Amino acid sequence: MRGGPLRRPLYWLSEHPGARAFVLHNPVARRASRRFIAGETLDEALAVVDRLAQAGFFTSLNHLGERTASAADAEAATAGYLAIVERLRARRPATDCYVSVKLTQLGLDLDPALASAQLRRILEAAQAAGLFVRVDMEHSRYVDATLALIEAMRAEGFAALGAVIQAYLYRSEADVDRLLQRGVPIRLVKGAYLEPPEVAYPRMADTNAAYRRIMQRLLRDRGYHAIATHDARLVQDAVDQARREGISPDRFEFQFIYGVGRPLQERLRAEGYRVRVYVPYGTQWYPYFMRRLAERPANLLFLLRNVLRG
Repeated sequence: MRGGPLRRPLYWLSEHPGARAFVLHNPVARRASRRFIAGETLDEALAVVDRLAQAGFFTSLNHLGERTASAADAEAATAGYLAIVERLRARRPATDCYVSVKLTQLGLDLDPALASAQLRRILEAAQAAGLFVRVDMEHSRYVDATLALIEAMRAEGFAALGAVIQAYLYRSEADVDRLLQRGVPIRLVKGAYLEPPEVAYPRMADTNAAYRRIMQRLLRDRGYHAIATHDARLVQDAVDQARREGISPDRFEFQFIYGVGRPLQERLRAEGYRVRVYVPYGTQWYPYFMRRLAERPANLLFLLRNVLRG
């Protein structure tokens, strides 16, 4: 079973308000979260971005939050992203960092027109600053709206805009066809949300096979795409394919999330590959943190060791 027996209860806890309140106010859990969260403020996150840049890594910044409950919350989230854009503008070109956003954070659940307007504001600021923006993919129920909005914004002239595809969804290979035809840069991930077997592969072996098929297509495409996985076997498959087919290391990049897989990141960078680290920050870190625990048993053991020490 994909994610093992703990995935479902951990994902349930990520949605539970009581569990959220306990963890957010628990000093041990807050301390443990810093393995995966760059901090709660933009200044803390930018310090991590600068440190990674000095070590030779590219980055992307995500101001954590999702499924906002009001237009005011969506406006506040947008203001946070505009602040990121302004701060990153000052660091260009020395720091290669782009912005990752979630549409439910911008009000997609409330009104698609609201999310569209807020995303447009971010894209206008990013375009003026020469920055790329990636729209993260969320639960499967948002895929259609997310892809439609990405395509609409690119049709408006925002070319520096990319998408994320989750390999565990049955529909993803068709979605990749659609995006490649439109020249959309893709970040390929396995998928971190709990999905029913009607829409997603329940077995990790099938997810890995789908990931490998899509990855092979992205590497052969003329666009610039991101291979985002901590699975060392899939990473090596990508390296082997690039060498075998003469694909230059500057044609694509590997991506990792902050706090996971640093030895593999360093090895790839030393071999001349582009490596980008996804750097999340903010006070709304609980759902993201719980999904990281659900993905790998080693992450949960890390938390339990901290609790026992605390």
